[in-house]
Amino acid sequence: MDDEDLSPAEMMRLIEEQAATAQRRLQPDPLFIYAPWGLAWLIGFGAFFLHYGLDGRPVAPISWQLALAVLMGSQLLAGAFMFQTTRTAGVQIRGESAQRGMMYGYAWFVGMLSMGLIVGHFTPLLPRDQVGLLYASVSLLVVAVLYMAGGAVWREWPMFFLGVWTAVVNAAGTTLGPGWHALMISLLVGGGFFVTGIVLRRRR
Repeated sequence: MDDEDLSPAEMMRLIEEQAATAQRRLQPDPLFIYAPWGLAWLIGFGAFFLHYGLDGRPVAPISWQLALAVLMGSQLLAGAFMFQTTRTAGVQIRGESAQRGMMYGYAWFVGMLSMGLIVGHFTPLLPRDQVGLLYASVSLLVVAVLYMAGGAVWREWPMFFLGVWTAVVNAAGTTLGPGWHALMISLLVGGGFFVTGIVLRRRR
């Protein structure tokens, strides 16, 4: 059947199908972006919870160094997986969208680098459990703000609300102490990343 033989309704349906196919090709699956980070924080902060406990007594014999290694390793794996997932789609995008994504990526780098330098200045003044809490809470604040900014830039309400949720849980956990903070980030923020990935995937 030629294009001339199609009715206006059939032509519109064909255009919508082609647009949806192009969108799926250019945009990676959101679940594959959010779920690895949710899993990384579920495992990494879960290890810190086992180290701290809720009352200052460890739940399991996990050292602070081992918990940190688990968190950093899981985040590196999540970052590598996300990079591989987005790389194919990213090379096909040009123009304003590419520039916006590049600036957003630089914002993550500068934000985390600045956070490390600032927090590192104060760590000699604090006990180890408070040092860990300071690093975790300030880095998660940077994450929350950047997710809210990303949601505003791309007009993605689930991404924006994930940033709000992360900020609220992070603040509440910080006031309760290292063990509670680790548990809340592990379950509530890690779970929030899974939920956001599922919501965005269904919206596609």
